[in-house]
Amino acid sequence: MTIAAHDTARNIGNNDIVEKGARLGYAMSGVIHLLIGWIALNVAWGFGGGSGSADKSGALATVAGGTTGPFLLWLAVVGFFLLAVWEVTEVVVGRHGELRHRAKAAGKGVMYAFFAWSAFKVTQGTGGSDEKQADSLTGSLMSNPGGRVLVGLVGLAILAVAGYHAWKGWTKAFLDDLERHPGDWVVRFGRVGYVAKGVALAVAGSLFIGAAASSRASEAGGLDAALKELRDQPFGPYLLTLVALGIAAYGLYSFARARHAKL
Repeated sequence: MTIAAHDTARNIGNNDIVEKGARLGYAMSGVIHLLIGWIALNVAWGFGGGSGSADKSGALATVAGGTTGPFLLWLAVVGFFLLAVWEVTEVVVGRHGELRHRAKAAGKGVMYAFFAWSAFKVTQGTGGSDEKQADSLTGSLMSNPGGRVLVGLVGLAILAVAGYHAWKGWTKAFLDDLERHPGDWVVRFGRVGYVAKGVALAVAGSLFIGAAASSRASEAGGLDAALKELRDQPFGPYLLTLVALGIAAYGLYSFARARHAKL
């Protein structure tokens, strides 16, 4: 890494527009998670037929259907894009110095760039379903030699991310991402939110592993499939309600993160 590239990345990351855009990205993440929580509640109790997509694509479609939909969608595009840019500068600058922090920033950069692209596609009326994309990915992997192993590895990776979310919430490690203590209520929202996301991701990871074991790509799925799998368990509506409220709590925490994030 050249000194010039390092300095350029640092200047971009410290740019006022990029920092404000990154905070906007966290705020839009809050909106998305609140909507996912609301859709999940509808799924749990069959409101409106209970067939909505309780994931990012369903949340973006809900945003698009509102009177301020186009405006909010473009805010999401800009916010997620600039948040991705900020994460990429973290990969180059490496403020924390450790390889794992750079790797985590790289993963987040890809994720937020994908969020920005997804929101942009919805503005163009071409947004797709996250579940169809998950089925397509699984089918593509299954069609290759060793495909079942690859799908199983994807499932294990998702389980690892799920465990990290649960650990981060339980230990309050997410406070390290903030410039200052945000207040006790925000900490409670963060703890519940991270653990709830961990539970949902754990179910999603288990679906991928199940698909690998059965060789049926259709058994895999993303967040929506995971939440509907919870609903179909004994006492499922009550379990899904708890997770839905937890995801909404993560959304509320994201608003506080937009203000207090360490950028």
